[in-house]
Formats: sequence, structure tokens, C-alpha cells
Amino acid sequence: MILNKNISCVLVMLVIITFSFSIDAQIQKKELHEFIHRIIPQASSNFDVEYIQKENGKDVFEIESVKGEIVLRGNNGVSIASALKYYLENFCHNIITWNGNNLKLPSPLPTNFKKVHKISPYKYRYNFNYCTFNYSMSWWDWERWQKEIDWMALNGINMPLALTGQEAIWQEVYLDMGFTQEDIDNFLSGPTHFAWLWMGNLDGWGGPLPQNWIDSHKELQKKILKRERVFGMTPVLPAFSGHVLSALKDKFPNAKIIKTNWGHGFADTYMLDPSDDLFTQIGTKFLEVQTENYGTDHLYSADTFNENDPPSNDSVFLDAMSKKVYHSMSNYDPNAIWVMQGWMFSYNSEYWQPVQMEALLNAIPYKNMIILDLYSEAHPVWNQTDAFYGKPWIWNLLSNFGGNISMFGRMRHVAYDPAMVLHDPESGNMVGIGLTMEGIEQNPALFQLMTENVWRNEVINLDEWLKRYTRNRYGKENMRIDSAWQILKNTVYSGNANLEPPESIITGRPTFNINTVFCVTTLSYDPLDLIEAWGYFIDESDSFIESEGFKYDIVDVTRQVLANYATPLQQQIAQAYKEKDKPKFDKYSKEFLNLISDMDTLLGTTKDFLLGPWIADARNWGIDESEKNQYEFNARDLITLWGDRNGPIHDYACRQWSGLLNGFYKPRWELFFKEVDYCMRRNIPLDYKAFEEKVKDLEWKWVNGHDFYPVNPTGDPIVRAKDLYKKYEVKIRHIYEVTEN
Repeated sequence: MILNKNISCVLVMLVIITFSFSIDAQIQKKELHEFIHRIIPQASSNFDVEYIQKENGKDVFEIESVKGEIVLRGNNGVSIASALKYYLENFCHNIITWNGNNLKLPSPLPTNFKKVHKISPYKYRYNFNYCTFNYSMSWWDWERWQKEIDWMALNGINMPLALTGQEAIWQEVYLDMGFTQEDIDNFLSGPTHFAWLWMGNLDGWGGPLPQNWIDSHKELQKKILKRERVFGMTPVLPAFSGHVLSALKDKFPNAKIIKTNWGHGFADTYMLDPSDDLFTQIGTKFLEVQTENYGTDHLYSADTFNENDPPSNDSVFLDAMSKKVYHSMSNYDPNAIWVMQGWMFSYNSEYWQPVQMEALLNAIPYKNMIILDLYSEAHPVWNQTDAFYGKPWIWNLLSNFGGNISMFGRMRHVAYDPAMVLHDPESGNMVGIGLTMEGIEQNPALFQLMTENVWRNEVINLDEWLKRYTRNRYGKENMRIDSAWQILKNTVYSGNANLEPPESIITGRPTFNINTVFCVTTLSYDPLDLIEAWGYFIDESDSFIESEGFKYDIVDVTRQVLANYATPLQQQIAQAYKEKDKPKFDKYSKEFLNLISDMDTLLGTTKDFLLGPWIADARNWGIDESEKNQYEFNARDLITLWGDRNGPIHDYACRQWSGLLNGFYKPRWELFFKEVDYCMRRNIPLDYKAFEEKVKDLEWKWVNGHDFYPVNPTGDPIVRAKDLYKKYEVKIRHIYEVTEN
């Protein structure tokens, strides 16, 4: 049954009090000692933890050497974990990143230092985008989640989005409402498309969802939330945004339902009009069931009409809509705070004019809403809206789309903007900073730089920070590597605000064009400059054969140089076709295919660049062959076609991964060159439409396939990078000189 909308305030408060979590201090200390042991097991006995009070309402940490023991103090677990990170980086020259750690501790541990005292100027340090939960985290188990929570704590994150296990809540809500399991099966998507299900963009794709998944991820979410709360984090749980299963229009024929379509090849979805009383009832019921299972920290995420326009731009309508969405939260939890992703304001700025934005935002009490300025480093909205008309808001780094593998970032903005905006009198009530990338586990330097802002209120000296970062990451100082990173700072990490992360033409559906819809190869730097950095890495590589971080970086730089090189090489092929020069076409097309294979072999030396683990992790969640195959389909589909055979957003989530290059991208180009060769020999034009149908068949066959890809790397990354430098460095310089002239 639907929870009665007239439920008494007394009962509501009892429910909220009952299910709000408080963690015993002794349990917290025990968990923190276990955390330290996970991070540095060889030296954890040298550390102790103590709790101290906030200062002026702000998080604080201290580090002090007391009788040979290192004491980490903080007002909560995140602060204490941040103290550990500070000690490791500043006194031991160590570092922990997604892509390689350096934890070779000095012996004895440094104890001769003055007491360190740090205060965070930011109340909130947010983490995750809805999309992160699929582009990177679709197949995470508890072991991987534990590592991420540890990483968050070390880096001062205290406000993580927590979407795992949401499907279990909706199953219970809809079953209680009298819907059938079949109705629910048609609604819940497969594991790689949850983000767009929860944002109202699609139903059912990749499903039906097995019950084992629902049950196992309900338990996983409980573990995630328990650990996050032990650290003192305040997770942001979902709330009802209005997206309902299609069967609701039949069961409640009088309900006010809005049919919408995302426009990316998926069927219509249905949004319940917030003005309908059923909206509050469903929203209340959802929070009741969720709180019973997962507790609450009173922070709720809801994004109505994500990448879809509301049915009216009338300010009165938007004001009422906003109030009803919030009422669906506050009706159950009077302390509810609506955390809204501000993506729609930059994604569809034509619709969201000042009148519309003000109506939406001002409808909610000041203290009950927080806006995430989702793309602050490139397209900030705060400075166009009087700082969101006085609402509390958070400055965020987005940077990555689709989990693509590309060296990219706007380092200067990340180093300067948070502190500059914090002190800007026009920034209103900026209450935090955050990470809202669509995918993680790439560009570790960029994200380490962003988290450097957590415990400081002044801009970061980027040059000094880079020298410290490379010293910690690689285990020693090196002037030529410092020079390489200066080049990286001024090339790949000096992204133009008007350009998104560039892709390699290799990962685009084959064409003679320099770009495709979701494969834009335009660079904001001279690719020859990057070759100079590559040379420094190659020249100094023998000095860093024991460094995890260096091995990852030399592979990444090599990959990026070769990925860039693919574009002028492809244009040579296009020119040969245009000029009907068959020998040149044969020469350059062969070189292009060899380039793909060489990149595949290079990336096969490093686990972070393997396709195999993505598929293996997906299959591991299945309890029988049918489930394993379903999850594998989900895994393959997201990173290639994204939808069905004719899906228009194919290659949006492309990956430069070993296995995917040779297994998916190379066969597409082989087919393309074969078709072009046939046409050139007969002096007839290429039929692009006919080719597209053939390549769609090839792609769909791969997405539904089960061929095996290695889960462990092979070969030496440094040796392989050196070989490719010898093979390509002169060729690449020559081709850029030819194309420039």
C-alpha cells in the first residue's frame, strides 16, 4: 500500500531518529586502526589516532610526533585519514593513486617535525557523478569498494553519492503498490545502464535484472554505507525524481503522466507529474523503504527531467514542480536536503534561462538545497546566476566523459579556481568542492591535484606541486622528468574550455572524416610538443623500473602519442583515396592497422589498460551461465554500441584498452579498408550506407560474443614503450611536418 500522505509528524520523526546512524567512538577507532593497517601494514603499529573537536565548525586534523609514535588527530575518520595522507606525502614522499602507488616507507619513519595543523575551508567535499556508477563502477565488489572508500577518506571526501542497491528499494516499493514482478522486470535495466534508468532516460535496457543481483547489491550497499559512515562521511542517497515504470499508466489511469524521450534511440519513458498527489506518496514510500534498509544522513539526490525539457517553461509551473519534488522528500524526512546536479543548467542553457532557474531554485528553503555546479572547471554556472541565487553550492571538476581513456585536463583551473572562487565576494554561499567525473581510474595527476584543494584556502603553485607529485609518485627526483611534466602541463593538461577530451580516430566508426559524432580528435596543443615529453620518459626510464606510477605513465604517454598519430595517418589514407592512389592507400592502411596492433600490445603490459578484467568482473557476478552471459553483454555493450545495433550514441564510452583495440576497433577498420579497396579497384565510389550496415553486423556480433580476453598483463611496459619509440618517433615527426606543409 502507498504510505498515507497524512502520516503524523511524530511518527515521521520517530522513523528518522530510529534509522539515523551513530557510530560508537571505540568502533570508529578500531576501524581507523584497521584502515591504517590496510594502507601501510608494515608500519601501522607506529601510528595512533585521537579525536579532537572541529574548529569554528570546520573539519580539522593534526599530526604530531609523541615519544617516537606518530599521532594522527582529527574531528572524524576522514580528517584522521587525511592526516595519514599528509604524513605519507610530505614526510615519506609516498603516494596512493588509482593508477599506481608508491609506499616504500623510509626506515625509521620520520618523527622530527613540528606539529601539523590543518583546517578545511569547505564543509562538503563531494564525490561521484551518476554516470561514474556505470562507466567505472558497474562490476565493483566489496574489495574494490573498500579501496575506493579508503581513497576517499585519504583525500578528504566526506559527501559521496551512494546509489548502489537502489533497485532493491524500487522492487519492494512497487511490489507493495501491487505491481507484478514482470512490470518491474520491464522497468529495471541491466547493471551498466542504472545511471540513466535513475535519471529517467531509459527503461529495461540490458535486463531483466536477476534477483541475485538485486539481493547481493542490497547487502553490498549496506557495507558501503556502514564504512562511509564510520569515517564520518555523509552519503547522498537517492530520492524519487518522478520516473515511473510504464505499467503505472495502466494501474493508475487518472494519474498525470508525462511521456518523454531521451532522443538516443531508446523507447519513451514516463514521468509522473509532480503536481499529482501520487508523486508525494511514491516519494514518501521510497524514502521509508530506503531508510529502513540503509538509514539516512538527510542528503538526497534527485534530478527531474535530466537531459529532457520540462513540459513548460512557465515560472509558476517550475516553482510548483520544485516544491512538489522537495515535498516528496520532506514529507517523510523534515530534515531533508535536496542535492541537485546542476548539469541541466549547462547542458541545456537555452531552456534554463534566469527566470526558469530562479523559479526552480527559489521554491526550496535556503537551508534545504545544495546545487552541484557540475562542470565548474570549464563551464561554470555560478557566475551566471548570482551564485545560484543564494543557494548553497559546490564547485566541481568534471573533466572525463564516458570513462574515455585520454590524457586530458585543465590543470591551471583546478589549481587556481577553487580558492579564487572561495574568496570571490560574488561566489555567494560556496560550501564545498567536489569530483563529478563520468569515469575514473585515468589521469591520476589531475584528480590528485583536485583533492589537494581540500585542506587549503589558497591557490596551488602548480609548478611546485608537480615537482612534489612526481617525486612522490616515482620515488625520486629527476630534472628531465620534471621537464616532461612541464610539457604535459602545457599540452594534454592545458585543455581548452571549448574542447572536450580528444579521442583517437581509431575508436571512431571508420570514416575518412577527421571526426565522428562521439570521436572528436581536435587537439588544443601541438602534438609535436608531446613527443618531446615522450622522449624524456624514454630516456630516463631505466631509472624507474621499480616504480608502478612511472610504468603506468610511460605507457599512457606512449599511448597518447600514438593515438594522436592515428589522425594524420588516417588523413593520408583519405588523401590517397581521393587521389585514387592505390599504392599509397595500401601502404598507409597497412600502417594504420599495424599501429592499432602495436597499441594493443603496449596496453597489454599494464592491467589498467586491459579489457579482460572488465568482462571477467562482469561474469563473476553471475551465478549461472545465463546470468554470466547477460552481464557480459552489458559490459561489452556499454563501451561500444551503448544501445542496440542501430544506437546513435555508439562509441561514446569508447576505451583504448588492450583487447578492445584488436578485438573490436581493428576489425571495423579492416572491413572499411576492404570495402574501399574493392571500390578503388573498380573505380566506383564507396557506398557508405552499405558499409555502415555491414559494420553494424560486425559490431553487434562482437557485443553478443564470448571470446576470452586476458585478465593479466604480459610483457614489460618500459621495454615495449622503448621499442615503439624507436619504431615511430621519426615517422611521427615526419608525418606532422608533411601535413603542416
